[in-house]
Amino acid sequence: MDFLPVFLNIKGKPCLVVGGGEVAHRKASVLVEAGATVTVVAPALADSFASLPRIKHVAERFQPKHLEGMAMAIAATDDSSVNQQVSQQAHARNIAVNVVDNPELCTFIMPSILDRSPLMVAFSSGGASPVLARMLRGKLETLIPQGYGRLAAFSARLRDTVKARITNPGKRRIFWENVLEGVVAEKVFAGDETSAEAMLLSLLENEKPEQTGEVYLVGAGPGDPDLLTFRALRLMQKADVVVYDNLVSKPVIEMTRRDAIRIYVGKKRDNHTMPQEEINELLVRLARQGKRVLRLKGGDPFIFGRGGEEIETLAEHGILFQVVPGITAATGVSAYAGIPLTHRDHAQSCIFVTGHLKDGSMNLDWDALARPNQTIVVYMGLHGLETLCTELIAHGLPGSTPVAIVQQGTTQNQRVITGTLATLPAIAQIEKPQAPTLIIVGGVVTLREKLAWFNPKKTEHLVNS
Repeated sequence: MDFLPVFLNIKGKPCLVVGGGEVAHRKASVLVEAGATVTVVAPALADSFASLPRIKHVAERFQPKHLEGMAMAIAATDDSSVNQQVSQQAHARNIAVNVVDNPELCTFIMPSILDRSPLMVAFSSGGASPVLARMLRGKLETLIPQGYGRLAAFSARLRDTVKARITNPGKRRIFWENVLEGVVAEKVFAGDETSAEAMLLSLLENEKPEQTGEVYLVGAGPGDPDLLTFRALRLMQKADVVVYDNLVSKPVIEMTRRDAIRIYVGKKRDNHTMPQEEINELLVRLARQGKRVLRLKGGDPFIFGRGGEEIETLAEHGILFQVVPGITAATGVSAYAGIPLTHRDHAQSCIFVTGHLKDGSMNLDWDALARPNQTIVVYMGLHGLETLCTELIAHGLPGSTPVAIVQQGTTQNQRVITGTLATLPAIAQIEKPQAPTLIIVGGVVTLREKLAWFNPKKTEHLVNS
């Protein structure tokens, strides 16, 4: 974070704008809208300044004396030496200063603003790309209509009433989320605030002092946050507690509410932070405390994620739950690696298996796996790679069958190692792939040469055969 995002109250505060062109006019306009007392220093002003009657114009070139008594300053001239002088003099006086298009000289930056007063949204790229910030604001213009300003004002008017009735902060937040996402908000959007207030007061009267919470079992996908579903993201922003696994990527975790409690229960080979039975009990306990619990799992919770065991426990204890499917590693990782799981010329079926070793061997149906024209996707199989390749060859697959190991698929650290059933174990000894990995076996792996160029992620491609 290069700049701390803050909202300042500058009503009645003296602010200086140096420059008389169109850029200076835009900056002065924002300050005037925020209620500042604006002084503009410039030998002459552009015609557009005529629309800003509440400014003081000093028809001079900038001098350090113009900073006296100012709360902040903005340099917006086309003379870099003047802009630098404004910055230096403001720094010397501990006055907040912004120099247009020069972040290095700034102590604050002017964001792109979406105004739904009293609701305000500000966008900034830290000066890296102001055009991109304005583009994002334009996108949200269509998603956040003017009615949200009325809704914010409505909430402010009834805030003390709700606070007096619901004293628990967590329960009060849940109440407001239900109000702002439900029929009360729709009434406000429609302009019928009288009915909206009556509905809100009715909800307050019926509010129960003790309420059981809910568990959201959400698939986080294979790593890239862009692969989250809309529903997953919405519930991630509502949860009070986040219980997450080792395979959930950091960018995904950071999309949960910042003030939510985060509990790591990840499992690695021979290192289980918390046994599954304890995780099940934890979810029940948190829900009974009235919490909204986000159970965040890598991939899809019902594909080698033990999600079925967790909801079985929740159902036994009468805990409400929702299940949100995610993109499982097989589909997400293979797509980003440029390997289709089925193809008319190579594979007419696909099978997913888990490669966990048990007593030193893989307990898999090798005859069912070692069939022609079939893709095999192995989850958590890196440690048993040699066993996997040996058994598939022993049960009939040619040693020349193509195989790929994809490390940290869909992330910026994605790496793809290719070989055959006969060669890949030795290649892996040299390349040393690190978990989490996905192993793909079958003729479809050969298509990577042709399709990898079109992947959404840049990957390291090692061709070994």
